[in-house]
Amino acid sequence: MDFKETFSEFYSKVKNSIANGTFAKLTLAKTIGNTDLMNIYVRPIVDEDVLKLELKFKFQKEEIIEIRTIEETFDRLLEFINNPFLSAILFTTEFDLTYKLNKKRAVSMIEQFPSFGNANEVLLEFLANK
Repeated sequence: MDFKETFSEFYSKVKNSIANGTFAKLTLAKTIGNTDLMNIYVRPIVDEDVLKLELKFKFQKEEIIEIRTIEETFDRLLEFINNPFLSAILFTTEFDLTYKLNKKRAVSMIEQFPSFGNANEVLLEFLANK
């Protein structure tokens, strides 16, 4: 099954939260089975005066960090939806949005009250200096 369309809808909310300064963090979690890759954490960073995203791949015995543009990050994360991750959670100051796959691989997006009161500091500083 192709999850590109539904994940694209989810990722548009990620991009909107970055643009409007409400983004706190993004996490891919809940793996299928016992995998070496346990989580992917995404947070904004500024690289050569450009806002980019740091992807921290947390494996059982190591961490690998990649720096990507906001657009490149979509394709990189899409590779991991359904293999091995069943959920992605966007944390913003306005809401938490969970992208979830069930056992039959049906997609649901659930919006909940925000867990974070403050947006990512790097993002806020970058937007303030724009």
